[in-house]
Amino acid sequence: MTRRDSDNSKAIGAFLAAKAEIDSMLARLTALSDDHFETHPDEIHWGHVGTLNHYRDRLREISDAAFKEGEYAE
Repeated sequence: MTRRDSDNSKAIGAFLAAKAEIDSMLARLTALSDDHFETHPDEIHWGHVGTLNHYRDRLREISDAAFKEGEYAE
């Protein structure tokens, strides 16, 4: 095995570990969203709206970077 093979193997392992962590976070977020972020419609207030807007903004930044949209557009 050459040094390049070894370095690439480590990169692949790190990539797959990061991907697995992202997949886990996405699954947890999907489950939380399916549960309406643990809120009952009668209990929703502007604080919930602010929290969801914060989550949305952070996710939009990630999505824009991944798809080269918004401020990341080429």
